Amino acid sequence: MGLIVAANPLGQMIFSPIFGRWGNKLGTIRLPLLLSLALFSVASALYSSLELVNNVKYWMLISRFLIGVSSANIALCRSYLSAATRLNERTHAVSMVSLAQVLGFIIGPGLQALVTPLGRNGQVWFWGAMHVNMYTASGWINVIMSLGNFVMFLPGIFEEHRIAAREIMVMQGGTSERETWKAIKPNYYSAWTLIVAFFVLVFNFVLLETLGTSLTMDMFAWTNNEALYNMGIFMTIAAIISLVTFVLIEPLCKLFAERFVLIWGGFSLMVVGRVLYIPWGPDPPKLAVAYNASSNLSIDDPIYLGCPATQDWCPELPALTLTQFIIGFALTSVGYPIGVTLIQTIFSKVLGPRPQGVWMGIMTSAGCLSRVMGPVFVGSIYTRLGTYWTFGFTSIMMIISMIWLLCSNRVLIPPVVEKPPIPMQVIHPKDKLNDATPNNDESDELLVESKAIRIVPSSQA
Repeated sequence: MGLIVAANPLGQMIFSPIFGRWGNKLGTIRLPLLLSLALFSVASALYSSLELVNNVKYWMLISRFLIGVSSANIALCRSYLSAATRLNERTHAVSMVSLAQVLGFIIGPGLQALVTPLGRNGQVWFWGAMHVNMYTASGWINVIMSLGNFVMFLPGIFEEHRIAAREIMVMQGGTSERETWKAIKPNYYSAWTLIVAFFVLVFNFVLLETLGTSLTMDMFAWTNNEALYNMGIFMTIAAIISLVTFVLIEPLCKLFAERFVLIWGGFSLMVVGRVLYIPWGPDPPKLAVAYNASSNLSIDDPIYLGCPATQDWCPELPALTLTQFIIGFALTSVGYPIGVTLIQTIFSKVLGPRPQGVWMGIMTSAGCLSRVMGPVFVGSIYTRLGTYWTFGFTSIMMIISMIWLLCSNRVLIPPVVEKPPIPMQVIHPKDKLNDATPNNDESDELLVESKAIRIVPSSQA
């Protein structure tokens, strides 16, 4: 099961740089996007048709991996977004893309709730080749939406406009876009700093998302249904908070530099949110008795609820309080959207006007790696060592990353673009001033280029 869960982010992690490189080589994102959307449609249809095949677990693994491969097209989208926006538009554009992802997280569970009335049996269409029930309907909806996206990227509907390099070319007074971006060298230290920060940020968010249900069941002695219901409410409220936060990012960046909003508005809130998850309760959590199937008691009976005795740390460590959990969750709901949006925004600006497919692919892969490692971390650290080690380690990780950003904040800026020196010309006087007859040999060389003279503004003179 762990491999099946990891198959999706693993496929996206491997193929994101490949898709990015492909888009750079072609000079267009249309063909890679169309092929990836077609692959997504096929893989989603396969995932929704698992009832019709043998060896279900292998086909589920294959379909999830292919869905992950097709999802690598996000690197192309981010690369194109950087190429199709001016510097002053970038923050708003990236925040809208991040907002779209959050809307997907909100609408997805809602769609699943809408198709629940179909029941287990549902409907059978196309002579038994297509089963639509409460489990498969969401997959078929994905197929329909993917085909709609495919149509939207066809020629004549979607037209590419790459203006970032042209903007820098005009600022420099150049004549070639390629020569313009090749002359601007990105700061690789800044780029890798932001990639590592992105990994840390996504890892902490994914860890909380992965651990949320089991953590609340262990700490607050909730039943599985109570945990799922309450976490659903928390996630919905968090999504609404995130929507408001996305809208506020652009106004904040007009008041303060983007890198400072990232550090103090994004990472600082995430740091406090992680530290708050280190348990401060006065007593250990309620211990759960091992479930006995031969008893007449339900698995939701209070004696079976709480922190399982199989986790040795349960009777030794204090419990997390509900107040801590809610405040930490709220801070994460504000800090994460600020951080993930501004890291991508600053990253695209640091790279300059060059094609960014490979670099955006690397950043996407870093986020996918955190999604792969999240479940592994839960199994190896939380289950064995408990909350102190889990949230102590993640708090230290966030603090170190924030200090690194603080020390590097001076280089988290776009490359400086200056106009090249203006070549001045001087006129050589004639050797024979009294000769009225023009000398053709000299007249051909009256104008010669002098050394370049840089024009300095009076404020800097």
